Amino acid sequence: MLQPLQMRVAVDAMGGDNAPAVEVEGAIAACREFGLSVTLVGNRERLEAELAKHSVNGLDIDIFHASEVVGMHDSASDAIRKKRDSSVRRSFELVKDGKACAAVSAGNSGATMAAGMFVLKRIEGIERPAIAQLFPTLKGQTLVLDVGGNVDCKPLHLVQFAIMGEVYARYAMGIASPKVGLLSNGEEDSKGNELTRETNGSLRTSSLNYCGYIEGRDIFAGAVDVVVCDGFVGNIVLKLSEGLADAAGKMLKREIVKSWISKIGYLFVAGAFGRFKKIVDYAEYGGAPLLGINGVGMICHGGSNVKAIKNAIRFAHEYAKNGVSEHVAEKLSENRLVSIRGDVAPAPSAE
Repeated sequence: MLQPLQMRVAVDAMGGDNAPAVEVEGAIAACREFGLSVTLVGNRERLEAELAKHSVNGLDIDIFHASEVVGMHDSASDAIRKKRDSSVRRSFELVKDGKACAAVSAGNSGATMAAGMFVLKRIEGIERPAIAQLFPTLKGQTLVLDVGGNVDCKPLHLVQFAIMGEVYARYAMGIASPKVGLLSNGEEDSKGNELTRETNGSLRTSSLNYCGYIEGRDIFAGAVDVVVCDGFVGNIVLKLSEGLADAAGKMLKREIVKSWISKIGYLFVAGAFGRFKKIVDYAEYGGAPLLGINGVGMICHGGSNVKAIKNAIRFAHEYAKNGVSEHVAEKLSENRLVSIRGDVAPAPSAE
């Protein structure tokens, strides 16, 4: 039986496109490189067979058996209710029971989000959790949220996203006074739509270090530390950025091989290109934290490689260690959330 080891990370080992091989190898890498403790959740027989392919002597890895798997095409809500012994649900239950500090899954993102909400519940005062994603910038990193969890939002939701993002940037990214910006189609207050204009007014009355509207080009310039948008816009930003990075790399490679002069020149700058590739590689960022639940959940790409799983485990552990969820509740009370009508809502009850 598992012992209640608070700082273990529970990994849904059956959810990704290449499960369980990638999840197992990523967990081994996280334990070996960062000294972490991991519980692999899934079919015990398959996981033991996969672990047997590697040297795991001295590594703190164990298995929690789960007999069911949520597929990529399963309905999120139905999967959580009907597949009660699924690896993703059991991963979050380990967090709830205090036997893990965080849950990581590269499976069905909707089901992962639903499991986090159903099992761990939302932080009091938070209407909708958000999926956040780190983006590389000229100045370091910028957190963008929501990147797909909520496609239809109200101003109150975006205000809450801003608060959660600010807290994450402060405690997980180590930024003393994070700058927060609202994504829009121009910097002037007259720009945007009804959603962004009302949200803009609300954020200007908050205690956040709010910088107003920012445009899409400002994300990679690092103009702010936290970018807020609804999940529809945020997911387009995420997918566009991933596609652009991939296409840019392929275009560059195509141009380099066109002539021998280019090939020779590449030898002198190969190191710089290697560093650039590392900066824009999504695997360096692991996964996207699910903010707004009473615990830690990390959502990874379905096609995550070993490096991505390894780094997702590391970031999930750091998120839990820094107590981001607890600080979100404190920040909500401090800001006495602006309601949808524009009135000041009462601070969340401590009961």
